[in-house]
Parts: sequence; C-alpha cells; structure tokens
Amino acid sequence: MNSSESSGYERLPRLNDRHALLTGAGGGIGAAVAAAFLREGACCSVVDLPAQPSQAVLDLVAQYPGKLHYISASVTEAADIARLVAQSVERFGAIHILFNNAGIFELAPLLESDEAMFDKLFAVNVKGSFFVMQKVLAHMVEQQTRGAVINMASQAGRRGEALVAHYCATKAAIISYTQSAALAMAPHHIRVNAIAPGVIDTPMWAHVDALFAKYENLPLGEKKRRVGKAVPLGYMGDPTDIAGAAVFLASDEASYITAQTLNVDGGNVMS
Repeated sequence: MNSSESSGYERLPRLNDRHALLTGAGGGIGAAVAAAFLREGACCSVVDLPAQPSQAVLDLVAQYPGKLHYISASVTEAADIARLVAQSVERFGAIHILFNNAGIFELAPLLESDEAMFDKLFAVNVKGSFFVMQKVLAHMVEQQTRGAVINMASQAGRRGEALVAHYCATKAAIISYTQSAALAMAPHHIRVNAIAPGVIDTPMWAHVDALFAKYENLPLGEKKRRVGKAVPLGYMGDPTDIAGAAVFLASDEASYITAQTLNVDGGNVMS
C-alpha cells in the first residue's frame, strides 16, 4: 500500500482536461514532455517537420489512443504556423499549454561562421519560436484562456561560447522574449516561462559531439564524456528531467510564476 492509498487520498492528474501544443516533439526532449503531459491527463497536439510521425510519437499514440494528434509543419513558415494552430484547435479545442521546443544546433569558429548558418539558426530558433508563441498567445487571449507558455532556452543563452556564437545568441533571445511576453500577457492571466536545459542526453548529441570533434580535434564521443563529467552533479541530464520541470510550469502549482527561466542543468548555471 502506498502513502496516497493509506491516507485515502489519490492524486489527480495535474493537467487533466487541458490541451497542450508541443513543437519539435518528434523525439528527445519534446517526446519526453509529451509523454509526461499525457500521463498527467492532457491531450497533446504534437508538431514536427517530418511528414510521418516518428516511432516515439507512434508509441505514444498506441499508449494513449485518442489523446495525441500529430501535425507535420515547419515553424519557419507563417502559413504552417497558422495551420498547426488551427488543426490543433479543431482536434482538441482551446489550447491551454504551449511547449515551444522546435530548435536546431550548429557551431563553427567565429571567423568562419557564415551568413547561411546565422540565417538558419535564427529562422528556426528565434523567428519560428516567436511567431508560434505569438499565434498561440493571440488564440489564448481570444479564448480568455488562463494559459501557460513554456519556451525552450538553454544554458547557452546565459553565456557566450567561442564556437557557438549564433546558437548562444538565439537562446539569449528566447530568454528575453519570454520576459517581454510574460509582461505583455500578465493582464490576461497568461503565464510565460522558459526552461534552460544544460547538457541533456538526446539523439541530437551525436550531431553536437561530431561538430566539437571536428573543430576541437577530439575523438568522437570525447566531448560528450567531458561535458557530462564537468556538470556539478557529475552526469548529463535525461529528457525526463526536462519533462518534470515542464509539467510543473504548465500546472497550477506554478500559478504565481511568470517571466522566469528555470535552469535544469545539474548545477552548471547558478542564479
């Protein structure tokens, strides 16, 4: 018998009867957050770029029939953003939660970083994130929804890095937009926060590690080993670590929290 049974109390799902829209949710952090939202009673509209859902999404569909809707869309296209919001609302009704996660990573030495890399990173990480947020916030205001927006920042947005200038700048922009949007939406009782992950062990790390190996002349896997060891807790985080923070910020437990960026990084950033 567990403690809730012995006390006669059963905890209700924290996101029961809420509709969450998640971008960049085909795998890794996005899929882990979708799974956590579903466990807490939410219906989820899951957005990613591929025409067909990933195996991670298909597994969630099988586990939670009728609770998850997949949408193929690009957050860099205004028409796609309008469509993904409209299709989400058509399927599950008013949106209560936005997990604004779509993003990409690239790096290069500062003197070699070209305009194409700049444009690509800012198109997805900043322009895409901002206009998805704007469209969902307009919907929440129209529906008079006391919603919660969670933007994905990064510990990279807290500092500069020699090889990662553009990516760091995009995530710093997310932190700033989170603060501005939170102030703009406060009169509507819509909360806007962000999460700044540290090094999280996702499939994207194979790409990140290979780039560091190229520019720092390291064996494959060495950068990943080093960054995990350098975390004060001594290891890389897991996508479920981000999912727990996302559930909290989306729930009524965080009803008096807005304009904040929560570090989930094993102690890498202290603030």
